[in-house]
Amino acid sequence: MTHTRPHGAQSLRTLLQSPDPSARLRAALSAGTYPRPEYVEVLVEQCAVEPDFYVRDTLTWALTRHAAPATVDRVLRELTSQIPQARSQSLHTLSKFGDPRTWPAITTELLQDDDAEVARAAWRAAVAVVPPDGVAELAEVLATQFDRGDHDVQRSLSRALVDLGDPASDVVERAKAHPDTGVRRHAIATGRLIENPDEGFEAAVHEANRVLALLGAPEVRD
Repeated sequence: MTHTRPHGAQSLRTLLQSPDPSARLRAALSAGTYPRPEYVEVLVEQCAVEPDFYVRDTLTWALTRHAAPATVDRVLRELTSQIPQARSQSLHTLSKFGDPRTWPAITTELLQDDDAEVARAAWRAAVAVVPPDGVAELAEVLATQFDRGDHDVQRSLSRALVDLGDPASDVVERAKAHPDTGVRRHAIATGRLIENPDEGFEAAVHEANRVLALLGAPEVRD
C-alpha cells in the first residue's frame, strides 16, 4: 500500500476528510509512519468522527507513534467530550499508552457510561492502567455493571473482571447471591471464567443457566 504523505496538519486534515475510507486509512498510516507533533490534534479530532472501524484503529496506532507526554495530555481532554465516540476512542487510545495519569481520569461516570461502547472502552482501559492499590475499588465499580447490555457487552465485563485476577473474586461471589436472576447468571459465568480463563463465555453462560435451573428446581422428597 502506497502512502500519500501529508505535508503539515492541514494537509492531513484534508486527506482524512476524503469520502474514501481507503484514502483515510492511507493518510492515518502515513501520519503514524512519519509522525509530526502538529498531527496529534488532527488525529484526535478525526477519532471523534471517523465512521470506519479499521481507520479508527489506525488513527489510534498513529497517535501511539507520537511523543507520549503531549499526546496523552491531548487525548485525556477527550474523556469529557459530549461525543460518545470521542470518549470511547480516547479510552481505547489511552489503554495503548498505559500512562499512569490515565487512571485518575477514568471516573465512575465513564465506567458506568450510558453509552455501552464508552463503558466497554473504559473497562478495558481501567484494567490496563489500574495501580495495585486501586484494583479492589475498580472491581467494586465493575460489579455494578453485571447483566448490562447484550452478549458482547457482558462478555467484555467478564473479561475485565477476569483480567483483574483474585481481587475480583470477592465481588463476583457476592453477586452470585444478588436478588436479580440476570446478575446472578452473569456473576456465575464470570466466576467460572476466573477459575478457567480459557473457557468460552458462551459455555460459561450455559453452565450458569444449568446451575440456576438446578437451584430453582423443586426439592424432591422421599
